[in-house]
Amino acid sequence: MINKDTVKLSIIIPCYNEKNTIDIIIKKVIESLTIYKFLNYEIIIVDDHSKDGTIEVIKSFKDEEKISTHFHESNLGKGAAIQTALKKVTGDIIIIQDADLEYDPFDYNKLLVPFFEANADVVYGSRFLGGGKYVRIHFFWHYLANKILTFICNLFINLNLTDMETGYKVFKTDALKNISLKEKTFSFEPEVTIKLSKKKYKFFEVPITYNGRSYQEGKKIGLKDAFIALKTIILYSFKS
Repeated sequence: MINKDTVKLSIIIPCYNEKNTIDIIIKKVIESLTIYKFLNYEIIIVDDHSKDGTIEVIKSFKDEEKISTHFHESNLGKGAAIQTALKKVTGDIIIIQDADLEYDPFDYNKLLVPFFEANADVVYGSRFLGGGKYVRIHFFWHYLANKILTFICNLFINLNLTDMETGYKVFKTDALKNISLKEKTFSFEPEVTIKLSKKKYKFFEVPITYNGRSYQEGKKIGLKDAFIALKTIILYSFKS
């Protein structure tokens, strides 16, 4: 069981072309951790070769004691950024935090409760459980694709997740480092789910707030990524 009073959190922020939000999200993460009295933490930012001025914003944090910054020399994908960050992690629990403002760091307290009270290994923040402050409504086809991918993934791994594709995934560090991650893109989501489920780790879900963006606002994931995710589910479900 992890002790809340002694736990160290590692917040991984993969980032690509988020000049308008990266500064805000870093400050919100720190504010949330301070309010909830998680004072032992590190923030690991990995820029995936941004071209919009994001890098300059990130570099302004390079002298912050609890923040480390890392930069890819080419655009590799979210999964690759997470793999880079994992090499730097020193905490007990890892939180994946997207660099946009879709996911609210003030949900950290809810996301972490199962680790302290139920000895969770993995916690997913679900946009579909209800109970968050709000969920922005749009993109029916994204919703349908998510539900189909989650359903298919559940069939193969014998779980009953409601939101496999959620961006809020939290892990015991020992669990995440006990699998070998290969996927460099958004296909990280099904890969990590399948590989951890095969290890029989304990999964939990909690409701979260979600303020999804439109494409005009900078959303990056699309229909192509849904087909890649489906391929990933099939590949790792049958791969030993």
